[in-house]
Amino acid sequence: MTTPKIFRMAFEVADLEEATAFYTDLLGISGQRHPGARHYFDCGGVILEVLDVTEGGMRPRPGPKSVYFAVDDIDAVHARAEALKALAPFQVHGQPASEVIERPWGERSFYATDPWGNELCFVKEGTLYT
Repeated sequence: MTTPKIFRMAFEVADLEEATAFYTDLLGISGQRHPGARHYFDCGGVILEVLDVTEGGMRPRPGPKSVYFAVDDIDAVHARAEALKALAPFQVHGQPASEVIERPWGERSFYATDPWGNELCFVKEGTLYT
C-alpha cells in the first residue's frame, strides 16, 4: 500500500451512553462497544469512534469542521436528525444547512451537529462531489 487510507475518525464526547444512543439513532446502526470508553460505528470502511474523554478528566473538543456521510435515503436520515434536534443551526453559502437541498456544487445534502459540537454532513449517494 503506497497511499495512506483513513480507517478511523474519533469524536470526543462527554457521555458514552448518550453518544452511543445518539449515533445509533442518527445512523440507524448499532455499532460495537470497545474497551477504553469507546464505541465504534463502521461507516463503509471508515470507523466513526465516539470516545468518552471525561474518564481521563478532559472535556470533549469538536472534531473536524464536518465529516461527510454518503447515504441512500437522505430523507430518512434527515427525519432522524430532526427527531434528535440535531439539525445544524448555521448556513452554508447563504442557504440553511439544516435543509435537504441541492448545494451549489451539485450535492443534495444537509448538515447536523451532535450534542458535543461535532459537525456532520449527509449527502445523497449519487450526487457526491469528488
